[in-house]
Amino acid sequence: MAKLSRKKRLSERHKRVRNKVVGTSERSRLCVYKSLRHVHAQIIDDVAGVTLVSASTVEPTLREKKAGSNVAGAEQVGELLAQRAQEKGIKSVVFDRGGYPYHGVVAALAEAARKNGLEF
Repeated sequence: MAKLSRKKRLSERHKRVRNKVVGTSERSRLCVYKSLRHVHAQIIDDVAGVTLVSASTVEPTLREKKAGSNVAGAEQVGELLAQRAQEKGIKSVVFDRGGYPYHGVVAALAEAARKNGLEF
C-alpha cells in the first residue's frame, strides 16, 4: 500500500470531523484553517450555506500587529472572531478543527474565543 501524502491524510481527517460536526442556525460551526503564514477562522451556517463571521491574520488590523501562523496570532484571531460573533448575536458554536490536531495554534484560537464569550 502506498504511503499517503501529508495533504491527503489531513483531508481524510477533515472528512471524518465533518461527518460529525454540522453547523445549524441555532448553533453555527467555527471552522479553522491554518497555513504556514496565516490563520483563518469562520463561523458558518451549513444549512443556509452562509459564512456569518470571519477573522484572519491577513486583515490589516492584525497585520499591523505582525500576527502570523503562531500561537500569538491565533489568540488575536480568536479574540477578534469572538467579538464579531457577539456583535452579530452568536453565542454558541460547534468547533471544527479542520483535521488539525487540537494542539498549539488550533487550541490557542479555541481558548481565546472561549475566553471572549463564545461557548462550545
